[in-house]
Amino acid sequence: MVAKYFVSPRGGRRTYPDITSALSAAAARGRAALIEIAPGRYEEALTVRGEVRLTAVDGPGSVLVNRARGTVLDAFGSVSVHGLVLIGREADVVSCRTGTLTLEHSEIRAHNGVSLHARPNTAVTLRDSAILHGRVLFAGSSGLVERCRFTDAADNAVAVIEGARVSVRDSWIGGSRLHGVRVSDAQAEISGCELTGTGKAAVMADTRAELTMTGCVIGAVHAEAIMFIEQSRGSVDGTRVTDAQHGIGVASGADPVVRRSTFTECRDTGINVQTSGRGRFEECEVVAAGNVAVFSTKGGAPEVHGCRIAQGNVGIAVTAAARGRFTRIGVEDLTGVALRVLDESRAVFEQVRVERCPSGLETRGNGGTAADVTDAVFRDFDMSAVEVVGQSRVTLRGVTAERGGVGFGVGEDGQLFVHDCDVRTVSAGGAIGFGKARLVARNLTVTGSEAFGLCGRDSAYLDVVESEFTDCAAVGATFHDACAGRMVNCSVNGTQGMAVQHNGYVDLVSLSTSLPVVKQITKPVERPPTIVNNFYGPVFNAAVYGAQLAWNNNSVQQQTDEDGSGT
Repeated sequence: MVAKYFVSPRGGRRTYPDITSALSAAAARGRAALIEIAPGRYEEALTVRGEVRLTAVDGPGSVLVNRARGTVLDAFGSVSVHGLVLIGREADVVSCRTGTLTLEHSEIRAHNGVSLHARPNTAVTLRDSAILHGRVLFAGSSGLVERCRFTDAADNAVAVIEGARVSVRDSWIGGSRLHGVRVSDAQAEISGCELTGTGKAAVMADTRAELTMTGCVIGAVHAEAIMFIEQSRGSVDGTRVTDAQHGIGVASGADPVVRRSTFTECRDTGINVQTSGRGRFEECEVVAAGNVAVFSTKGGAPEVHGCRIAQGNVGIAVTAAARGRFTRIGVEDLTGVALRVLDESRAVFEQVRVERCPSGLETRGNGGTAADVTDAVFRDFDMSAVEVVGQSRVTLRGVTAERGGVGFGVGEDGQLFVHDCDVRTVSAGGAIGFGKARLVARNLTVTGSEAFGLCGRDSAYLDVVESEFTDCAAVGATFHDACAGRMVNCSVNGTQGMAVQHNGYVDLVSLSTSLPVVKQITKPVERPPTIVNNFYGPVFNAAVYGAQLAWNNNSVQQQTDEDGSGT
């Protein structure tokens, strides 16, 4: 049987003038209590023990409990609060010290303090309520937050720490100076929530946290929308991010799984993985990223599968000794390069489709920089489908380049290995090696080049076997300067131009063609005579004839002509 108590500052029969006196009477009887509170402002500090329900009889917002400083409500036992407005300063406004606490249709305003503190081994439910300015802190506790509104928190709106386990559902979080939700060495589930306007990452998982996000919307944040660091784990599913600095960041050993999420108009990067961060990203979209859609750097190692990248600047960049595996990726309508691998990084690309981008794949760096590309299509590019420079190494298998400038190019000290690849309808050429590069091609097909099919320049080495060059307007294969190598069992087909323009350093073995082969041996460059200037000899101020000069001699003999002149 629940005992009822009525509180009204106006007084009356069987009425308590304040909440504290009603609580004292309930505690003396030791029974479950319902305390109904009439509208008004109550300047009190409430200590609630046992099984007690506090409710505003005229509905939410009609009862204000205020304290100038210190805690407004301390809960011990099984406590529920319905419809109250609790206002405090410089302390925990509401503190659950033992047992359970439920707040429904309530409002907590914290000035320079914590709105709600769920202490270790307690359980707190916050439902259909509003939290202003302060944060809700779950420390070693369990919690459920449903359909709540968090506005302008001075630091984090919701903090889940020290082993706490909390679910946040269908809530709105805006204007937090730090994070919307921070999970540290704890577990949190966030679903159906909207977060906006946070000063730092809207959702932060750190210190081995476990974070699960489903169906959330994040927008207009000053840093990352979602951040996993310090070996955190978890998953993000069906989440939409708009206008963040970075859509999702993963660093320092964190390893989340991200599925079916969209990152739109992120000011820098959509997906950012660095400093030994990992992560698996499946069926995601990155649209209109300001700098890089998917960025792996400084030892990052993501796996990205079934994702779409559109608009924006650079598609995928792997830099600074990072790694990455990218499968079933669609990249389209960028202003920069689609795929980039730099500076001791390694990347694997499988089943990639690139359309309407200036460049397809670009690699540059030392010998530790490498990319493997399998079953890929580069279509409607302005410059090159594949460009390999520095000392980087690229292997292509089953790659098609169609409608662009140059199909495949390797320069400087780079190495390019081409297997079963196809170049079609290019304006400049099919494949080119220059500098000191090495180009190895097996079963390469070039069709419809408006210039050359194969080109070697400078000191490059080209090893081309079982390859075919068809309908190349100028020449099937052309070799210049000191370029060397071989063409084995190759064919050049068509009705115009030359089959091979030959510099004499490339072996043609079993070449099949009906077009002319023109041999042009490059003449050695005539060098000017060497002139040695000695600035330690005698100085002549007029013309001298018949003179003999010697340097570093220990003795000099002077001869006198018959006319008495000396030589």
